[in-house]
Amino acid sequence: MQIQDLPYSDPGVPDARSGPRLLWWLGRNQLGGQCRALLWGVLHFVAVCALPFCIGVAVQAAVDRSAARLVLTGGLMLLCGTAIALGDTFLHRAAVTNWITAAARLQQLLGRKAAHLGSALTRRVAAGEVVTVSTGDVEKIGWFVEAVSRFTAAALTVVVVCVALVVYQPALGLVVAVGMPVVALAALPLLPRATSRADVQREKAGRATELASDTVAGLRVLRGIGGEELFLDRYRRASQEVRHAAVRSARMWSVISALQVLLPGLLLIVVVLRGVQLAREGRITVGELVTVYSAVMIVNYPLRHFVEIAMAYSFSRPSAQRAARVMSLERPTDTAGSRATGIPAGDLSDPATGLLAPSLGFTAVVCGDPDMAGRLADRLGGHPAEPGPSVLLGGVPLDELPLDHARTAVLVQDKDPVLLSGTLRELLDVPASGAVRAEDALAAAQCTDVLDALVQGSLDAADPMDAQITERGRSLSGGQRQRLALARSLVADPEVLVLDEPTSAVDSHTEARIADGLRRLRSGRTTVVLTSSPLLLDRADGVVFLHDGEVAATGTHRELIGTEPRYRAVVTRETDDEQRRQREAAARGTSTPPSSLERPGRTDGAALLGALEPLEEIEESA
Repeated sequence: MQIQDLPYSDPGVPDARSGPRLLWWLGRNQLGGQCRALLWGVLHFVAVCALPFCIGVAVQAAVDRSAARLVLTGGLMLLCGTAIALGDTFLHRAAVTNWITAAARLQQLLGRKAAHLGSALTRRVAAGEVVTVSTGDVEKIGWFVEAVSRFTAAALTVVVVCVALVVYQPALGLVVAVGMPVVALAALPLLPRATSRADVQREKAGRATELASDTVAGLRVLRGIGGEELFLDRYRRASQEVRHAAVRSARMWSVISALQVLLPGLLLIVVVLRGVQLAREGRITVGELVTVYSAVMIVNYPLRHFVEIAMAYSFSRPSAQRAARVMSLERPTDTAGSRATGIPAGDLSDPATGLLAPSLGFTAVVCGDPDMAGRLADRLGGHPAEPGPSVLLGGVPLDELPLDHARTAVLVQDKDPVLLSGTLRELLDVPASGAVRAEDALAAAQCTDVLDALVQGSLDAADPMDAQITERGRSLSGGQRQRLALARSLVADPEVLVLDEPTSAVDSHTEARIADGLRRLRSGRTTVVLTSSPLLLDRADGVVFLHDGEVAATGTHRELIGTEPRYRAVVTRETDDEQRRQREAAARGTSTPPSSLERPGRTDGAALLGALEPLEEIEESA
């Protein structure tokens, strides 16, 4: 696999049982690239370490006044130089290719897993950890994968040099052969401590990254509540902890690096002392002494890769562990499906709660617990992140359908829909039935002011459909993002549309118009809205009230507001004291004065509009 051939047509099935197994799997799947890098590395390192032998022969030829040997040595040195240049060039090329292809394979696997899990990913893994795995961790893993071949080539070269020195000059070669393993393995006792300190540093850095990403994502909210300084102080403390941990880790690695300089130096001193003694005794020639001395000097170059591979493994092991944890996540249902059928239609029912949304109707669902509403919306779309009984559409379990069929039948828009960067035309270019035009969907979602804002923010876009939307729509307010997301869902025109609090950041005047547009545009389709807004509830064909995870009451909004106290408490935000006074009044046979939202002759939605008419239309920016 070459860089120009990326991406992989099939990145494979990773061994995600542990971090080391994932590293082994990546290396095994790049065996061809590893072998090429190994061969070029051996050529490069052996050519480098052959230079001392050439120098020794040249010195001895000069001492013996042998011109022929001197010319031969010059030719050998030229050959070694060519081999060094050639080996270094192609070793670097092969190593970088291994690094990039390993990182690309891992990123493809992570992207495939993220697409497979969908919204379940961030519910089971922190968003900051996902960012860390897909960026910094991928690079560290790629570093280790490419460093393996260079380390192997360096280790083989050290062995070859030791054997060659023993054969060339046994007296000094044995000293080098005994001392070289000590030099190469002396840092091993320090590696566990260095690795543990590096793990602490990465853990603190990961927490700081999560804090930074969460702060950036909620910056508009923080500005609204004046919490910027609080989070800035928290990040300052987290970054200082990272700095202190990094300094402690660097100290240990500096000790290991110092040993890699000190021990070869001591070995060199021993070799020189022993060599001078042998030369004075006449047991070795000057050329042999120079050869052994130069070989010990040069062999420090491949020895550096022993420290590098230790650092690469210590940094990549926890990164691989995090990547393996993400890639080992699975959905509780089989996304391939076990039922061969088309797109079902009919009533939407949830056995877990008893919810029933009639076909072709506009059903509103009220939950006292917002978290339960989110879980219910996820479950209504089929193949949820949490195990449980399957939702039925027309009597067909959605979990038994292939995932793409289930998503075609039921579209779920959650509380925090994501807007991808690009033009508005690209945002609304989604798989759709074609029955709803983009203009009609934007009008129903009351996006007129959003279009004006997009045109004003784009210098070269006269048509709002060509205006650019920033990443996640950060330049828009919360209400504007909600309305664009709603328009996108309406364009899709699914058989069943599930909306979770689609107007929570929209002012009441706009919300009333959205409710009318939603009911008009979704006529003849099944729509389920999870909300506690009286404006939406008053326009629904039926309302289902869930309490403690089960259906507690059904009816219209007007019926439930008068007959179900728990429903009224959720919708009108009544306090416990107000509920207690109403119960006491009912026990005495009297009634409390009706509020402005409950006066006779006015519906709840109309009363709310009347109360808010003097107010300026605003949207919450959060």
